[in-house]
Amino acid sequence: LSEMDFFTEYGEGNRYKIEEVIGKGSYGVVCSALDTHTGEKVAIKKINDIFEHVSDATRILREIKLLRLLRHPDIVEIKHILLPPSRREFKDIYVVFELMESDLHQVIKANDDLTPEHYQFFLYQLLRGLKYIHTANVFHRDLKPKNILANADCKLKICDFGLARVAFSDTPTAIFWTDYVATRWYRAPELCGSFFSKYTPAIDIWSIGCIFAELLTGKPLFPGKNVVHQLDIITDLLGTPSTEAISRIRNEKARRYLSSMRRKKPIPFTQKFPNADPLALRLLERMLSFEPKDRPNAEEALADPYFRNIANVDREPSAQPVTKLEFEFERRRITKEDIRELIYRDILEYHPNMLREYLEGTESAGFMYPSAVDHFKKQFAYLEEHYAKGSTAAPPERQHNSLPRPSVLYSDDRPQNTANIAEDLSKCVLGDNTQKMHQGSASVCANRVPQGGAARPGKVVGSALRYGNCSTSTAEQYEHRRTDRNPALATNTVSPRGSYP
Repeated sequence: LSEMDFFTEYGEGNRYKIEEVIGKGSYGVVCSALDTHTGEKVAIKKINDIFEHVSDATRILREIKLLRLLRHPDIVEIKHILLPPSRREFKDIYVVFELMESDLHQVIKANDDLTPEHYQFFLYQLLRGLKYIHTANVFHRDLKPKNILANADCKLKICDFGLARVAFSDTPTAIFWTDYVATRWYRAPELCGSFFSKYTPAIDIWSIGCIFAELLTGKPLFPGKNVVHQLDIITDLLGTPSTEAISRIRNEKARRYLSSMRRKKPIPFTQKFPNADPLALRLLERMLSFEPKDRPNAEEALADPYFRNIANVDREPSAQPVTKLEFEFERRRITKEDIRELIYRDILEYHPNMLREYLEGTESAGFMYPSAVDHFKKQFAYLEEHYAKGSTAAPPERQHNSLPRPSVLYSDDRPQNTANIAEDLSKCVLGDNTQKMHQGSASVCANRVPQGGAARPGKVVGSALRYGNCSTSTAEQYEHRRTDRNPALATNTVSPRGSYP
């Protein structure tokens, strides 16, 4: 086998025109690109050496499976996964995501002029996405601002399902949670020291509460330095838990620590967040209840009076529960060869013709096709090299530079008025759309992002409510595209092009 990282089905590598590096980490590199078939901007994530560690490969498999199954406007979409050169020997993969400009961490840092309407709409989207996730019997387990992608038009999407788990009633809790390593600041108190014998989706509700509080104040709510400090600052705000609550804690050391803690009175949320909407604080206080049973689930939170002006049950669908068969690999010890075959099988969901051959047993195990991947690979390598040096560079075949920006902006051919651009990018203009929100007409079908070239990192642009052009409910729009759990080929494949509200 020649030294090829990746190979594309029938020249599909020419479909994407690589533009610039927009992120890099231990996993690999992310480039923005243009899908020449659809005209859409996309993000292509190259994940390197995925089989070097089985644990990393398992996390990647888990994420691509869940993002295929959980199709929802508030969850980031995988549009395509490029086909590997060999079923048996591939080591890297290229995953094509919808392009999002920033994340909520950057939005919080860059915006000191967000309005109550923004806070409300942000929380509504997060809870709506979480309802869909939880009704599929999935716990995200790692919700934090950096794992919530954002566009300048105030659209949010939950991402990074690498630590997520599917909950089955017969799965032992001790095994289920042994590898839990989510960011401490957004971790529910029952996860600080493995407190409770049975965990619930309430762990994600707590994380959303922490994120919402961070939106309100611009800084993390519980920035603990260690587990003990985390418990200290949680109880500083919420007060010492009741004797009954402490008695339900399974961890003996944690039980003794909390029992010996000096009695603390809770700080009123109106004092902690003096400028916030009282209805928002009532909901936040429920979401940050020390005991999981006292927190609302996502559906209950969406029905809270805080959302009375924008809630619409037609746009808050539930998911079908994920089947055990999809995640059978979580219940047994698997080898690198096993995980390679499972990832390859999931990649074929984006290549229906080859999936059919695979299921019929007519596909060659060691197939290779001629491809333009070398050209595709060289563009990635060239951009990655210059990105590492801190310089800007265009892909080799391009004759002009595309300057990396802290925030990716869409462009079109129409002339722009610079003064108007700067004004539009400086804040979210609620304007006439505010009235629409109070009539409950906010929709999740986002219009084109406003144009411009002067945004700060994570800067929101335009109205938080600029979601129109929806003649049918979101549930109707994407339910027919939802990936079925039925193993039948006709209903279990994902269109390579995909579509998203």
